Formats: sequence, structure tokens, C-alpha cells
Amino acid sequence: MKKVLMIGYMHTKYDKRVFRTVQALSKYAKVIYQYLTDKSEHEYEEGNVWYVPIRWYEDINANAIAKLWKRRMLDRTIMEFIKKTEFDILYMHHFLPTRPIEPFRYAKRNGRKVVYDVHEYHPENFLSNLNGVIGNLKIRLMKKIFDKQIDLSDKLIFVSQEMMRYSIGNRAKDVLVFPNYAGMITQSGEKRKEIVFVGKITRALGDEKQIIKELIKEGFVFKIIGMDSNVFSDIEHVYTGFLPYEKMMQEIAKATFSLVSFKTIESENYKNDLWSLPHKFYDSLAAGTPVIVKESFPSMRTIVEELGVGVVIDPKDVESSVGKILEAYRNYDQLIENIENHKKKFVWDEAKEKEFVEFVLS
Repeated sequence: MKKVLMIGYMHTKYDKRVFRTVQALSKYAKVIYQYLTDKSEHEYEEGNVWYVPIRWYEDINANAIAKLWKRRMLDRTIMEFIKKTEFDILYMHHFLPTRPIEPFRYAKRNGRKVVYDVHEYHPENFLSNLNGVIGNLKIRLMKKIFDKQIDLSDKLIFVSQEMMRYSIGNRAKDVLVFPNYAGMITQSGEKRKEIVFVGKITRALGDEKQIIKELIKEGFVFKIIGMDSNVFSDIEHVYTGFLPYEKMMQEIAKATFSLVSFKTIESENYKNDLWSLPHKFYDSLAAGTPVIVKESFPSMRTIVEELGVGVVIDPKDVESSVGKILEAYRNYDQLIENIENHKKKFVWDEAKEKEFVEFVLS
């Protein structure tokens, strides 16, 4: 049985994407799973998984350079862990910022395979708050590092087709597009005239705010699930707080629409936003709820337009966006029928798991 060394880096134990890969691979291989925790935890074995917690605390208010400087200790600890561990496959869910190439080189030098799961477009995502001349220099430097990581990887996994194509360019690489599929299908049942906005990380509404205000005038209720309600104090809303996954899915299933919108940084061209296929996009569709997405999100826009499972809007054009949403509401039965016809495409199932496992272990 092969041994897979899973480097979660700063992901927590039950991170949706990371833990899904651990669970899937552990059915066919031994998995040594490194994850981060802010608690005192011990290593332990359960089934085919050896859990290796690394305790770490980071001041979220510290500046990016200070965080990076402190990360040297974390990166050294993880690199030492990699070197003392026996494995056949090194599976990287992130890279070590102060040692970005070392794990890849170490694995290749010792005849091990490297699988790189690229959650974000790292040249822009890494130290994303740097801008101006320094920000551009950082992107150019990180692009060279990212290219080297890709060259050293045997297999690459991406969240979207756009992310994959832009990252590998003309290279002939073994790749798999593995979106953030929903964990379950939820029957929608009776719908409320609600628009839900879901997320673990609080992100304020941008240009969509005026659209929501206009839709409230049309009788819609705006509901926040998970995020800090105080950020939306200037807009009428209902707040549920954080909900366990199944309850969150039930709440989404009751809504008329799910607004999938975010702007992580000020730039409108931030590739991690544009090419992302976030959990809440797939969760919403698996819950039977049409999505509202910005036209600047090509990955989501393509799915919505090809399958007819939501509304694509230009948030800067409030009148047109409101009109499109109201028109979709008038033809709502067709949206629901389209989602029902394609629901299985949005959910993690045995077929997708088999494809993933065979890709990694072959």
C-alpha cells in the first residue's frame, strides 16, 4: 500500500478541500496528514490516516512581512518533518513560503512523486496586499518560483479550467481539474423570497449593495449566513450566524437565489477571484438554489450560462442587473428544472472520488 504524505500547511484539520483528499486517498493508501491547530494536540492513528497536528499561532493583524519572517520557524519544522518521514507521494496543498522549492526538490531527488494541489494562483495570492511597484516585483518573482514548482511536480490539480490553463501554459503536464464540489444534495422544497449571501470569511458587498437594496424594495429578504452581520449594518438583512454544514445547506435550499460575490482585494483583475469556483457556488446549486454571479467571474459565468442555473450580472449596471434577476424570478420554474437536470455535476460522489484517487495514485 502506497504512503501519501499530505502537507496541509496552514489549513486546519477539517478544511473541506484538504480533508476530502485525506478521506478519499485513505481508502486505498496510507496517509500521513499534517495540519495546523492553535490547540495542544497529539499525533494519533485512525484507520489508514496518521494525523500530525502542528501547533501554531499567527497574529492576523500583523503586517505581511512580519508574518513571513515568523513563518521561517513553521517552514523549518515542516521541512524537517518531510525529511524524517517515509512516503511514496508528496501531496502539497500549499507551499512553504520561506522554502518554496525545497520540498519539491527533496522529493524528486529521492525518487518520490509530487502532487501539487493549486488552490489559488500563487503569484498573486501570496502577499496579496502588496501593491504598486513592490507588488509587481513580488508577482514577477513568485511567477518564477511558481513555474519551478510546476516543473518539479509530477501531477497538478487545479480548481478551475481557467486556473489550470493560465498556470501551466504550453507545458505538457499531467493535470486534473478538481473543483470545490458540494458535499451533499439537498432537496429544496418550498422556497422563500430570499437572497442568501454565504461565507466563512466576511467580505463586504461592493457594487452589489445597491442591487440588493432595490430587490428588497421588490419584496426580497436578504439573509447573511456565516459572516459578521455588523459589516452589513447599512442594509436591511436577516442573520443566521455560523451554521453546521447540513443546516447551512437547508437554509440555502429555502432561498430563491444565492448571491456568489466577493472581491478579496481592491483590484478588479485579481485572478484568484476571477478564476475561483468556491464551495458556496457548488453548495448553492447542490441545494437546488439558482446563483447570482458577476460576469467578470469566467469560471462561474460559463457554468451558469451553459447550464442555465442562475443569473449573470454586471454589478455596476444596477438597473440591468435588477431587471435580469426579476426576469429570472418570473421564469423561476425553468431555472429549477435546469438545476435538477444537472445537480449531480455539482456534488462530490463516488465517480469523482474514483477519478481523483486514480489520478493521484497511478
